[in-house]
Amino acid sequence: MENQTEAKPKRRWAGLVLALVAIAALVFVALNLGNINSDGHAAPNDQSAVQQPGEQTGATEEMPDLTQFELRAADDLLAAGPVDAPVGIVVFSDYQCKFCAKWSTETLPQVLDYAKDGKVRIEWRDVNIFGEDSERASLASYAAAKQGKFWEYHDELFAGSAIRKGADLSEKSLTELATELGLDTEQFAKDLKSEQAATVIEGNAQLGLQLGVYSTPAFLIDGEPVMGAQPKDVFIDKIESALAAQDAN
Repeated sequence: MENQTEAKPKRRWAGLVLALVAIAALVFVALNLGNINSDGHAAPNDQSAVQQPGEQTGATEEMPDLTQFELRAADDLLAAGPVDAPVGIVVFSDYQCKFCAKWSTETLPQVLDYAKDGKVRIEWRDVNIFGEDSERASLASYAAAKQGKFWEYHDELFAGSAIRKGADLSEKSLTELATELGLDTEQFAKDLKSEQAATVIEGNAQLGLQLGVYSTPAFLIDGEPVMGAQPKDVFIDKIESALAAQDAN
């Protein structure tokens, strides 16, 4: 079976980790270590990385409320769905991760339908574990978001479940993509290099790394960690279960 996550060494950023974040990181790390090949890449094993109903582990018993890592901010340009949607999903991704492209093409559209219906809040967080080209793509997507085109730009970066590499993630190529989408390229160039963009994108990457996300894609679905581009039904089932739990409360 083909791997469903990709892993790379952590970036040089390593901010101080709060105790709560450290506990949360253990959950992601445990999920990752359970799916690591000898070459350091994540791979599925005989047991799903998603906890099955009825299973209990020491990590989950002590796990804090991870929904607090949802920003839920009205001015979050990298999000979809109402701020007060009953279920929150945080997506940790990288624009050079082929499994992120796979998930974005095969599963994200249906998840976005939940957001359009007001049931889900999706927050996108690029970890940029593949380096400077990934970071530049994230900055470009933020610049597009400043003009209300984040999801359109995101879709083009992952078009056809493919990923861009090298020259295709150069500033020139990313600006050409902005032109194709009808963006104001002068403003796009300014926003791409702005301090605001750098602060937001680095902060998102820091959050992912502090949570132990060193392979992508990774998710928090209503506070539950999920690793890898698992089948669409896995995500739909978890969303429906979370919605049912909210209704029960």
